[in-house]
Amino acid sequence: MRKIILLAALLGATFGKAQDLNDIFVSGVNDAERFANAYLAPVSEAAIYTISTGWYNSADSKPLGGFEISIVGNMTGFKNKDDKKAFLLDPSEYENLDFVQNPGEARLVSTALGDIEGVEVFVEDETTLFSSTFELPSGLASENINFVPSGYLQGSVGLIKGLEVKARFLPKMKFDDDNVKLGLFGAGVQYDFTKLLPADKLLPVAISAVIGYTNLNGEYDFTDSDIIAGSDQRIDASFKTWNFSAVVSTRNIPVINFYGGLGYITGKSDIDVLGTYQANGPFFSETVVDPFSVSQKASGVNANLGTKLKLGFFRINAEYNIAEFSTFTFGLNFGFR
Repeated sequence: MRKIILLAALLGATFGKAQDLNDIFVSGVNDAERFANAYLAPVSEAAIYTISTGWYNSADSKPLGGFEISIVGNMTGFKNKDDKKAFLLDPSEYENLDFVQNPGEARLVSTALGDIEGVEVFVEDETTLFSSTFELPSGLASENINFVPSGYLQGSVGLIKGLEVKARFLPKMKFDDDNVKLGLFGAGVQYDFTKLLPADKLLPVAISAVIGYTNLNGEYDFTDSDIIAGSDQRIDASFKTWNFSAVVSTRNIPVINFYGGLGYITGKSDIDVLGTYQANGPFFSETVVDPFSVSQKASGVNANLGTKLKLGFFRINAEYNIAEFSTFTFGLNFGFR
């Protein structure tokens, strides 16, 4: 359980990067929305992949009444994803935002995954009577975090011949002085086609189909930051994903077995900036309620290879998923067949 709490806390820090968007509001809602879309898109995509894996550790479905309870942890890396760590900010596409150094020239700035720091921008009205300078936010890599994690409890139970149902859950937890809240749930089903064969127990391999749905919800309350006057300022995030996989695994080997899968992941994230906002400048002179939402879709083929070690009632599995964002998954399992 402590491992799950740690992983959830790290994912909470991922949501917390969105709090750094406060400063950008001084340039107006349109500029803030444009910047937020580019800044948050890569971390949203990585989060979709990290919560979509870990649905199976064998293609051999459990018999009627057989069950397994697992602690699952995922780490989705982006260390070598330079194209996801930065985006090109062109001041000509913004209404009020420009760079302090070399104004008017487009340049790369950090996404929520990146590590570019020290980029100063300013907003200024036509009369130059109002001017505000601030630094654009950096990303997780600037804090030496090169992966997006997830963790949860997962259970599975065998039903009729070849059919296994699954559920995953992380109760809503609070972090960072209760400013970050995070929770997860999901459900899945696995069907072992080899159970249809009369001599299935003699076969050296099992072949299954797996479908899994995951829903992650998070909230970051930054009302107390006082960067922009207002109330009930928060970011609500929702991630919904599907995993469709074909799985094959060895079976009946006493201590260790191997498995692999080929699948398709699809998901969508919705990040809503909520509350009231009032900036002390000409671009945000009226109170705005629930200014904008940022949505991101991601989908793609993934393939994985894994191994499962049996130690009595306990089992340990580890796998590596290859996809647009590749993920390492580790599971600690308890159950019986």
